[in-house]
Amino acid sequence: MNVIFTCGGTGGHINPAIAVANAYRRRHPDANILFIGAKECMEEKLVPAAGYEIKCVGSSYGLVRGLDPKSIANNIKGVFRTVKAINDCKKILKEFQPDVIMGTGGFACFPALMAGSMMKIPTCVHESNALPGLTTRMLASRVDRTLICFPESAAQYKEPKKLIAVGMPIRQEFVRPDRLKARKELGIGEEELLVVSAFGSLGATRMNEITAELFALEKRDGFPFRHIHATGKWGWEWMADRALGLGVDLSKCPSIDMREYIYNMSTVMAAADVFISRSGASTCNEIAATGLPTILIPSPNVTDNHQEKNARVLVDKGGAVMILEADSSAEAVYAQIKQLLSDGGRRDAMRTALQKNMILDSAERICDILDELAAGNA
Repeated sequence: MNVIFTCGGTGGHINPAIAVANAYRRRHPDANILFIGAKECMEEKLVPAAGYEIKCVGSSYGLVRGLDPKSIANNIKGVFRTVKAINDCKKILKEFQPDVIMGTGGFACFPALMAGSMMKIPTCVHESNALPGLTTRMLASRVDRTLICFPESAAQYKEPKKLIAVGMPIRQEFVRPDRLKARKELGIGEEELLVVSAFGSLGATRMNEITAELFALEKRDGFPFRHIHATGKWGWEWMADRALGLGVDLSKCPSIDMREYIYNMSTVMAAADVFISRSGASTCNEIAATGLPTILIPSPNVTDNHQEKNARVLVDKGGAVMILEADSSAEAVYAQIKQLLSDGGRRDAMRTALQKNMILDSAERICDILDELAAGNA
């Protein structure tokens, strides 16, 4: 069996694909698995780190709205880039001969699935958000199956017969993890308090600025907890200097561990007492599976404000608190951290609420669909 997964651009696209690939490898140890991603994107690191081969093509469309000369020129170039990416994907498919292709969104997903459809290879696409993204909308009429997280999302699609509600695939290591084992691996004592913050694989400038100010508040109070923070790609080069300008020399603060990206996120989340993050669909499902009390700060820079809608699901469950970015400040976030860290009973209740009614076999359900597509029975 030869299976291709295509994804990329952000962890929210990459991690679900890796979760399904892991499940498929457990089910079919002899299966040949290949990823297709975009050049110079983070999948070039994350996919090999997960143990899979990846081949990368040039980024596809990158279309923008507008009728001004700059937008028109960009879109013309985008069309040519997409055509080239489709042709590059066709070459990969001819060489690998996949039985089925699954996409989870991102720059490479469209050309890979389009090439597969044109070559009559069974295809499916997974949409993680309640509202379908551009890639999913463009592919819905071409793929054999469209996999959605929420049954309520079906009204957003024109071909309901192709839809299957499967939930969000997450890696097995996020499901009810071993907290003590994770802490031992990270060298964190059982009684120490740990806060983890991350705002997407690329980072968020405003959230990194607030986190630098948080470091200063932590220093003021004698570092009352340990803090692991992921800056993302866009914040790594400048954030240490920003903290230094606020009086925090990170080279002399062992309680603060700042990284560009948290590659062992499941372990870090398992060890944490409080998590601070955006509210993309993948992240929210990992939070729920882990049962981690979280302060959610939805990104306002997303289509149809879907991150706030995702966050409200966890807030309504009683598993998270939300601060809108417009209302966010270091002081507001710090106040929520202190409230949660001071109330172990509340954190326990939040953990229980998060894990209630959680779909934990999404990856297995998708593997069933991949097998059916490959066998021609779907």
